[in-house]
Amino acid sequence: MTATSYPLARERNLILAALLALAAAAWGLLAWQSSRMDDEDMGLTMGMGAPLFMAIWVAMMVAMMFPTAAPMILTFARVHSGKRERGQVFVPTWVFVSAYLVVWVAFGGLAYLLAVVLEEIADGSAWLTNNAPRFGGGVLILAGLYQISPLKRSCLAKCRSPLEFLLTSWREGYAGSFRMGVEHGAYCLGCCWLLFVILFPLGMMNVAAMALITLLIFAEKSLPAAHRFSWLAFAGLVAYGAVVLFLPDALPSYMQSS
Repeated sequence: MTATSYPLARERNLILAALLALAAAAWGLLAWQSSRMDDEDMGLTMGMGAPLFMAIWVAMMVAMMFPTAAPMILTFARVHSGKRERGQVFVPTWVFVSAYLVVWVAFGGLAYLLAVVLEEIADGSAWLTNNAPRFGGGVLILAGLYQISPLKRSCLAKCRSPLEFLLTSWREGYAGSFRMGVEHGAYCLGCCWLLFVILFPLGMMNVAAMALITLLIFAEKSLPAAHRFSWLAFAGLVAYGAVVLFLPDALPSYMQSS
């Protein structure tokens, strides 16, 4: 290993260790918060106000997306570390990561507002309340169908090719790097947004569901033959959603009224 490559490798390892440490801490926080939830915390928001919901949402993003976004983040860091070694203007990795998070936090805020509105509508309709699990089943089926949609495939292709993304979307400077982070976050959101939406019917603090979704996202983005995992998710989600439509009790108790 040359004198130049050693600092780059060390920095890469430090960034990867930081990402994994943050993800592990976030998983611990989510598990702790899940253990504190009462059975009475029903509904789409599980009784959480906006500050707590957004805090939990950020923890979810760090826990579930940092490991899967690590290849893209490390590729960005490697390019700018090389620029720094050559004495050129470089941008810290946190600029790219913060823009990536901005996209997901904005989506979380919109999701929370929509959940609150739907809860208020359901409170005024006994029919909607009684059929809430079936709507959840419909969301599961929709998420399954999205897994094999052209939009999903297009966004997934961008997420699976970090170097290609940088070559085709490269922009200089802090503003350019922030914009690149927003663009990559948007592709990532386009790839995975419905996998996060299904946490509403499954339970926002359903740690087992979060873990399965994280493994699926990692497999789709990092492992060979990603289309096989997408098709498996399609089959599983559609089948489970169909079961819920006919047997609402098949959905976790989070959706059931007390």
